[in-house]
Amino acid sequence: MKIARFALDSGPIRLGRVDGDQVIDVSAEVGGSLRAILPDLSLLKEQILAADGQRYPLAEVELLAPIDDPQKYLGIGMNYAQHAEEARQAGITIPTSQMWFNKQVSCIVGPHDDVVKPDLSDELDYEIELGVVIGRRCKHVSVSDARSVIAGYVVANDVSVRDWLQKRSPTFTLGKSFDTHGPIGPWLTTDDEIADPLDLHMTLTVNGQVRQDWSTNDMIYDIYEQIAYLSQVFTLMPGDILATGTPSGIGAPTKNFLKVGDVVRAEITGLGALENHIVAEA
Repeated sequence: MKIARFALDSGPIRLGRVDGDQVIDVSAEVGGSLRAILPDLSLLKEQILAADGQRYPLAEVELLAPIDDPQKYLGIGMNYAQHAEEARQAGITIPTSQMWFNKQVSCIVGPHDDVVKPDLSDELDYEIELGVVIGRRCKHVSVSDARSVIAGYVVANDVSVRDWLQKRSPTFTLGKSFDTHGPIGPWLTTDDEIADPLDLHMTLTVNGQVRQDWSTNDMIYDIYEQIAYLSQVFTLMPGDILATGTPSGIGAPTKNFLKVGDVVRAEITGLGALENHIVAEA
C-alpha cells in the first residue's frame, strides 16, 4: 500500500490510499494520523484496501509529510561507499563505526513544500536518502529481525547547511536541522510493497540536471544493521524516521550549492518523488 496524508482547501487532515494518480480517502475507517495506526497497520491493511471513500486527483490535493509528529528523525553519515571515498578525498576522516546524528523533527516538511535558503549561509546542500519508518516500539532488535519492525519507506532529502554542519557546532545537529530542511514523502510505501529495499535506484536532479544517480546497494551498513545498532541504545518508536545515507554527488565537493530559484527533485524507484523549490528567507 501507499498511504498519504493530505489536505484539501479546508477541513481536517486526511489519510488516503494512493491508487495511480488518485488518492482515496480512508479517514472514515482509520482517522487522520498515520503515526497512530502504524503498530496496527498489518491488521488494518484489508480494511484500508477495501475502503471506497471519496477519490481525489493527486494533483488537486496538498500532500503533507506522511508521518505526523515523529519522536525521532535520525540520520547516518557517510554510509555509502562511493560517498565515503568522496569525503576521504576531501580530507574528511571516515568513521570506523556507524555515525549517527539528529535532525530536529521541526525541520520536517511535505514532498512539495518550499525549502528555505537561510540568509546566514551560501552553502545549502542536498542529499537524497532512503527513509525508513519504524512501525512498532522495539529495542535490542537483531539484524535478522530488523525488517519486521519496519512499517515502510519514504523518500527523504537531508538538506544540509554545510558551514554550520562543519564549523558552527561540534555535532551535526545544527547544520542538519534548519526549518524546512527535512522534506519527506510523498507518501508511506509499506514494506510489503518493496521486494528488496537494498536494491532501489535513487536519482536527484537540480533544475533537471542529474546530481545524484546511484543505488541503495552501495550502503556500508545496511538498514537492518542500522536498526540493530540504534536499538541497542534506545527504544525505537512507531513513526521514528531513519535517513539511511546518501550516495556521492552532493554539492559540497565542487561547491555547487543550491540557490534561490532552484528546483530539487529526489526520486526513488517504487517510492515516488519529492520536488521542492528553494526560496529566500522571509
